[in-house]
Amino acid sequence: MVVRKLEPLLDPRGYQERPVIKLAPRVTLEDLRKGKILFYDNTKLSFCNYNQVFVRIKERFRELGITNFVDYVETVRGKDTEELEKYAAMLAEEKPTAAIVAFGDMGTSAATTIVTIALEKLGIPTVYMTAPPGSAITEGVGFYRAGNLCLCSIDVYQASTVEEVREQIDLKWDYIIGSLTASEEELKKLAYIDFKMDQIPPAKNGLLPIIDSIEVEESRLYEPGCYMEEINEYFNKEHISDGLPIIPPTRRRYENMLSYCPFDEDMVLCKNVGPTGNDITVRDIAIAAVMAGCTPKAMPILITAFRAFNDPRYNFLQSVTTSHPGGNLVLVSGPIAQEIGISGKQGCMGSGWPMNATIGRAVNLVIMNVARSVPGICDLDCLASQAEFTYCFAEEPELAEWEMINEEHYDSETTTVYVLKAEPQHDIIDFLSLNGHDLLDTITDCCTTLGSNNAYIPGPLVVCLTPDHGKMLKKAGYTKDMIRKHIHTYAYHEVPMVRNRGLVPVRPPEFENRHPMPVTRFPEDVEVVVVGGRGGHSGVILPWALHSEAIIEPVTLPNGKVAKSIEEFKR
Repeated sequence: MVVRKLEPLLDPRGYQERPVIKLAPRVTLEDLRKGKILFYDNTKLSFCNYNQVFVRIKERFRELGITNFVDYVETVRGKDTEELEKYAAMLAEEKPTAAIVAFGDMGTSAATTIVTIALEKLGIPTVYMTAPPGSAITEGVGFYRAGNLCLCSIDVYQASTVEEVREQIDLKWDYIIGSLTASEEELKKLAYIDFKMDQIPPAKNGLLPIIDSIEVEESRLYEPGCYMEEINEYFNKEHISDGLPIIPPTRRRYENMLSYCPFDEDMVLCKNVGPTGNDITVRDIAIAAVMAGCTPKAMPILITAFRAFNDPRYNFLQSVTTSHPGGNLVLVSGPIAQEIGISGKQGCMGSGWPMNATIGRAVNLVIMNVARSVPGICDLDCLASQAEFTYCFAEEPELAEWEMINEEHYDSETTTVYVLKAEPQHDIIDFLSLNGHDLLDTITDCCTTLGSNNAYIPGPLVVCLTPDHGKMLKKAGYTKDMIRKHIHTYAYHEVPMVRNRGLVPVRPPEFENRHPMPVTRFPEDVEVVVVGGRGGHSGVILPWALHSEAIIEPVTLPNGKVAKSIEEFKR
């Protein structure tokens, strides 16, 4: 056995600041009796029997002579870090002696943790009530953004009875009251977060802090790909890989990845993302691109995609940790797509197309490694899906029956990137319709189900027509706008079927008395593309849609000028 020094590898996690906040001074029981207790409900207590969380806590407070309560109810959805901190500042204007925050069970968990941290920074002793699977992500956000926090996890779920919820509060009562009144030493124990990963933080020099040497048998020293097994084992163990083999991010590979990237490597593309609250930079994207196996020509598309994710309407902060199984779709339209080999041809959403696979994979590696949205630890996905490995394809000009996305929004020489937080594509099979009218009814019926988010939250969707289906609709006289209008009009649910099931609806105010209930807000929510190969299997891509819009960005140079060719990016 010999020991060979490993070439230094770049850390794909970026630098983590890891602040350790000073928690607010705790108070006495007498202070709680004299003062005001703030109860903040992020709206998650309004369904199932979760309202009993606050009901029972208030009952236990009253037993102690604590009776002055003030209640606030407001969603955290759709708010970025700055807006969440401003909301906490507004709550603090009540000058409460202490605060109880709830409920961290699912998708609102991470954002509500940010509110909790902000309250502590403003001098208000706070306890955050959570439940699985949200408890895990609140620990992650608390670990990365605060270092310590009073998090009270109770074991309840959607079918828990009133009695079971109340029993859980009683079981955790000592923790709840202790978190508000503990001595400094006791508070350290109560607020300690024993996190499952990143025990050794990323180093400031940007290199992986743990790998110093790897032992390899002498006979393997000159073997092609030497060290690959050991490196991949290390990356998987440290949760900085998606589970597939990665290309080690050496300095040489990183520099080569920048050969089609004239942007400053420290340029911030997305701010305050995910559990870590890290910014995402060009450097982070280049490292992920190396790991994913991208060619340098992928960089302009990746940078454009992350610029689109950063649009506040996309709700990137919450999209990276939601329990929804969607991925971040990257749909490229325009000449650069064909120039660099992003495909919209047969099988374009599957294997065999390297640019599609590696660009989509790089997107998700950035999210996992920089935001630290790691499945089973800091990602709420119940099941997840293949869309979180990779989700990228292109429109093909030779297949288009109507104007492509770039032409509709800009012109034929401009390349655009369309991003959408969405499910994997759902198959639409129709080999028997003889005209576009019957075919469109089949397509429309597939644009929602009772188990889809858009049954409760109307929003964008993408209809992906095969060339045969596109030709049938064009032959029947349909324009894109006619297809959009038809789907908007006839893709709906009867109101009794979407009442008190699924998830809490988020609809435009004017939808309150609609019957039936549309799954899109307006025809423009429907995007139509012609992709793939000949045959009768089209598809529809259904959205997350929770305060999340589809965003379209043009591919531009650092000076903002629209790029006509990938060669304009070459350094």
